Amino acid sequence: MLKEALAEAKREINEIETDFKKELSKFRTGRASVSVLDGVMVSYYGTPTPVNQLATLSVPEASLIVIQPWDQKSTPDVEKAIRDANLGLNPISDGKLIRLPIPPLDQERRQELIRKLKMYTEERKTAIRNLRREYRDLAKGMQENKEVSEDEEKRFYDNLQQIVDHGVNSLESLMKEKEAFILEE
Repeated sequence: MLKEALAEAKREINEIETDFKKELSKFRTGRASVSVLDGVMVSYYGTPTPVNQLATLSVPEASLIVIQPWDQKSTPDVEKAIRDANLGLNPISDGKLIRLPIPPLDQERRQELIRKLKMYTEERKTAIRNLRREYRDLAKGMQENKEVSEDEEKRFYDNLQQIVDHGVNSLESLMKEKEAFILEE
């Protein structure tokens, strides 16, 4: 039973890491990346639809994203959705194409992004620690009900702590990587 709990804890921590990586890709740096638009939802005939399902996204140069909606009538909706997403980007449209210039980051904006990054990382670490507490409580309950021995419980705690440490260290290294990328001039 404890082996299954360890496997489940490891799976949940891996999910947190995967989600963290996905969210990191959305952090805007000085370079253009279509992943910045991943969370942008366009109201397309009343249905919230991701912008990448309504248009072709491309990065022709390091500081520009070009969005070409497949349905020309949706161009104003895409433009509005980008403005409403609070990405700090100003779309420029000619009716057929939307150009999204990526302004260079100033030092103040870089520091703001790093603060946001650290806060987000801390939230994910807290989620991992909460998982550890849940699984420790589970093992403690099993030991109190005499379903497992004290030695098995102790081994479980040690293995769980290794998994948690690995997850937290992984988040830390991903954060430091992204921080260095943001600080690049």
